[in-house]
Amino acid sequence: MVRRILALTSGRIAVAILAVIALLAVFGPLLAPQNPLATGDNTLAAASGAHWLGTDHLGRDVLSRLLDGSRVSVLGSLEVALMALVVGAIPGILSVYLGRAFEWLTLRLADTLVALPFLLFAVAMIALLGNGITQAMLVTGALVSPLFYRVARAATLAVARSPYVEASLIAGASIGWIVRRHVWIKVLPPIAVALAQTIGVGFIIVSSLTFLGIGVEPPAPTWGGLLASDLGYLSHRPWAPLAPALLIMVTVWASNLLADAIRDVSGEAGRALVDNRKVRAGRPGKAGPVPTGGV
Repeated sequence: MVRRILALTSGRIAVAILAVIALLAVFGPLLAPQNPLATGDNTLAAASGAHWLGTDHLGRDVLSRLLDGSRVSVLGSLEVALMALVVGAIPGILSVYLGRAFEWLTLRLADTLVALPFLLFAVAMIALLGNGITQAMLVTGALVSPLFYRVARAATLAVARSPYVEASLIAGASIGWIVRRHVWIKVLPPIAVALAQTIGVGFIIVSSLTFLGIGVEPPAPTWGGLLASDLGYLSHRPWAPLAPALLIMVTVWASNLLADAIRDVSGEAGRALVDNRKVRAGRPGKAGPVPTGGV
């Protein structure tokens, strides 16, 4: 699948952008030219050789704070996506096989999570658990999990009605073996699409919470925090919010672009699989009619 994604122009662009963002998350704090927390007298300075993106209202180097804040923003979005994947996809698959009681319970829980306002609930849980980016992201990841639950459940229901799965059940195969052998392969592509989309959603959530000062203790830099602090001094530096805003927008766009590429590749693979099965069954598909010869 990776080769098919890279064969698409949209896939290459998305992977390249996300790779740069990942490198910023890993090496950004090391690449910061100055101490991102060091204040100075040169406040609200314009871009110069000493400060490529200028300084903020406390004289801190904006570029250094932007690079140092990359790690928190990227890790926070990944925490949201992985938490949503674990909490949503696994119960979504198992709800098809573990009986009506488990199915009813997980469906009601998913409906409840959808109805909760995530920002208000996240603030309440952070007040209960303590202010921290990990607590904030785990809570919001659980609130986003119904997306994975519905995707995994719909894909599993389609596979569960297939003849080879029913034959495996009749033969006495365990649920775990069926999920590993048959279900997971079919469920993985739509889950990969949902995961790529959720990473973009995670960036928006992280930026929104840190914009409000939730999840991060000041003066720790984040992209959302930089955006919030710059908005208070637009009269002095009207171009200041552009850098963090562009980083957030480009990252979210690349995540959605990757999701579209995975969806296109999954659709092509699914059509190829159907055509291959038609050929094996002796029916003509897109690959053409099965050649027959005389005895």
